[in-house]
Amino acid sequence: MQDPNADTEWNDILRRKGILPPKEKPNDEEEEEAQIIQQSVVKTYEDMTLEELEENEDEFNEEDEHALELYRQQRLAQWQAMQLKNVFGEVLEISGQDYVQEVTKAGKDLWVILHLYKQGIPLCTLINQHLAALTRKFKDVKFIKAISTTCIPNYPDKNLPTIFVYLDGEIRAQFIGPLVFGGMNLTQDELEWKLAESGALKTDLEENPRPQIQDKLMSSIRTAIPSRSHSDSEED
Repeated sequence: MQDPNADTEWNDILRRKGILPPKEKPNDEEEEEAQIIQQSVVKTYEDMTLEELEENEDEFNEEDEHALELYRQQRLAQWQAMQLKNVFGEVLEISGQDYVQEVTKAGKDLWVILHLYKQGIPLCTLINQHLAALTRKFKDVKFIKAISTTCIPNYPDKNLPTIFVYLDGEIRAQFIGPLVFGGMNLTQDELEWKLAESGALKTDLEENPRPQIQDKLMSSIRTAIPSRSHSDSEED
């Protein structure tokens, strides 16, 4: 009698017609196929969104559920981190008693831009308008403002406007007084560039919006100061 498991052409014909049962696969082939299926399933899970993972969790076995729970936690942590980076979008008004909580304890790796101002100073009002627009553009940065004397008693008005830039509660840059900002001609792009130089903003501006004015100013200063050799010749 012919062996039904033998690799013969006749047995192959009988298997195709359903007369003989399918040939049993060796254990090593079954293990290889199982690994391929498992890899395919894992890849499918990695491509799923959190909602898709929840919809298909009834089909998971115990090992799947353990792996997917870890994966779900990782995805959730990533999502929460993204949300934390986009919680801002408006300039927060604070007073001196809020300083520690809103600045010193603001959070790790978080840039904070504080504007000290006073009502009735036009340049302060202009900067507040620019900051309101910038905070909508850079939602991962915390913009706050405070009336100067509520944070620093007796802070002189001649130092206004003042902007302090913090990272991890430490001052990384400071801009004090109207001359630093260039007066009432200050544009939003110029302020953005100035803050970007401190590292707080990841600007898409390709160059300083007002470099030529600075160049002309330095050129005029150099022209106004006579060279040493020229002055020495005049003294002679």
